[in-house]
Amino acid sequence: MLFKNALTSPRGPAVMDMLQSVSGIILALFMWAHMFMVSSILLGNDAMYWVTKMFEGEPIFGKGYPILVSLFALFILSLIILHAFLAMRKFPATHRQYRTLHKHLGGVRHTDSYLWYVQVVTGFALFFLASVHLYQLIMHPADIGPFASSDRVWSGRMWPLYLILLFVVELHGGIGLYRVMVKWGWFMGKDPKVGRKRLTLAKWVLTLFFLVLGLLTLAAYMKVGYEHQDRAGERYLPAAYSQVNRAPQGESH
Repeated sequence: MLFKNALTSPRGPAVMDMLQSVSGIILALFMWAHMFMVSSILLGNDAMYWVTKMFEGEPIFGKGYPILVSLFALFILSLIILHAFLAMRKFPATHRQYRTLHKHLGGVRHTDSYLWYVQVVTGFALFFLASVHLYQLIMHPADIGPFASSDRVWSGRMWPLYLILLFVVELHGGIGLYRVMVKWGWFMGKDPKVGRKRLTLAKWVLTLFFLVLGLLTLAAYMKVGYEHQDRAGERYLPAAYSQVNRAPQGESH
């Protein structure tokens, strides 16, 4: 009903623009929060294990429920599909439109136009790459944790996908937040030119920061996975874990 009204109402394009912006902001902020949480592996296996159990709800329910990871991953995937649907209406749909776009980019040489094109390309790639990762979380929520995630990265040969996904998601998310702020006039200040330059600098600083953090995090998972490859499939348990809780159980991050 919401989409039907948005498509038929005179205010439809504005409503869909707002939904696209809101869904994009939520996804970008989640992306950064997710990076901080998975980078807990840099603090050691125990730190990542604690994040694992937090996602499974153990601090609240007294035991972990991996199904919570599946439900949250399904919610994020649904939000990605919604965001992609709203964004695709602005993509070039024919060869002629693509040719016109490239001619425009070559003639105007406007930085924000190039950023929009980068966002189109990365958004297309992100839809497929993120779907693979989220599908794995939805179907196997218990197969993640300090050892399990590292095994998937190294022994499961998933690190090439995660490496590409890192650059795609950070570029797309950073550019997206920048364009939303410029579009709606947020944090622009009194002088739009100065505000745009300030936002551009902030965008690249944040993108570089999360790329470096992401590369260090991926390297850490690869190192743990390499060292654990002879015992792939074994689950991590902290040294101080009580005998009561030593029954086999899944991990998550």
